[in-house]
Amino acid sequence: MLSHDFIFKSDQSFDERCLKIFRYQAAKSAVFRTYIEAFGLSEHSDIKVDDIPLLPIEAFKYKPIIIDELESELLFKSSGTGNMKRSVHYVHNKEIYKNAITEEFYRHFPLSDYSTLFYMPGYDKNKHSSLIWMADHLIQCDKSGLSRYLPGEKKEIQEHIEKVQNENKTVVLFAAAFGILDLIDSNLIHSPKSMQVIETGGMKTYRRELSKYDLREKISSEFGIPQDQIHSEYGMCELLSQSYAIGSEWFQAPHWVKITIRKDENPREICEIGEEGKIGIIDLANLHSCPFILTEDRGVLGKNNTFQVLGRWNPENMRGCNFLIDS
Repeated sequence: MLSHDFIFKSDQSFDERCLKIFRYQAAKSAVFRTYIEAFGLSEHSDIKVDDIPLLPIEAFKYKPIIIDELESELLFKSSGTGNMKRSVHYVHNKEIYKNAITEEFYRHFPLSDYSTLFYMPGYDKNKHSSLIWMADHLIQCDKSGLSRYLPGEKKEIQEHIEKVQNENKTVVLFAAAFGILDLIDSNLIHSPKSMQVIETGGMKTYRRELSKYDLREKISSEFGIPQDQIHSEYGMCELLSQSYAIGSEWFQAPHWVKITIRKDENPREICEIGEEGKIGIIDLANLHSCPFILTEDRGVLGKNNTFQVLGRWNPENMRGCNFLIDS
């Protein structure tokens, strides 16, 4: 089995780390090996990183995706209702997920300076939520006990915020986007001027849908904080790594993740900067599942390897996944 120690070490180039994992995946993952064989590739192929075929993310709904003969320590499932087919992510080594979470989160919000309040209504109904697992881990990492889920009563919330401030720390509110709107409507938080807000998740709710721009405007206006204190998190159950947009709508991936934008009609073709397409992700932390993923999210690449998430791509037939159903 390939050691994971090198994933988070930036002294080795991304391409070197990526191609090492590509060969490991091609040799040891039945699903990924079957997929790349359709493109005439194998573990012995001389290939560049941008030429690696990206597995459609729908594959996580149809077959267990994990390196052959490995057991999983964690199991994450996407949210869903009724009989909707849900993605399942089998995680062999939870320490890799812990590292991915803390390396990137604390790069932006150091534990010595910030304490985080989490508000995730609805997510707690999914006992296999990767986001709840992430929140639990970050809470456990804060030995001061100041990081926690948001208390239920307004008085208790304000007392806790004051407690954080008395410890000379800055409050971070990490919440689902629709949850933030509910907090605003219910007037539960009297926010300090220094508060930082991280929103995550889609914008569609049972009563409204807002753009990221409108959401940021509303948060800034209602909480009375500047927009450079409003941030976004981008992640999903099929990934072990998160990207953050700090004070803007432009995300920056960690050094062990590469983002490309792919043409819908030919996902092996990469879009130019500023051209919309499907977001392609290589997440090296997915060492034991599949690091090479074509999402159904619409996005655009900006300068300096930044990217924007523009919503979901229009649902289409599941091209590229037939082998998962038929085999």
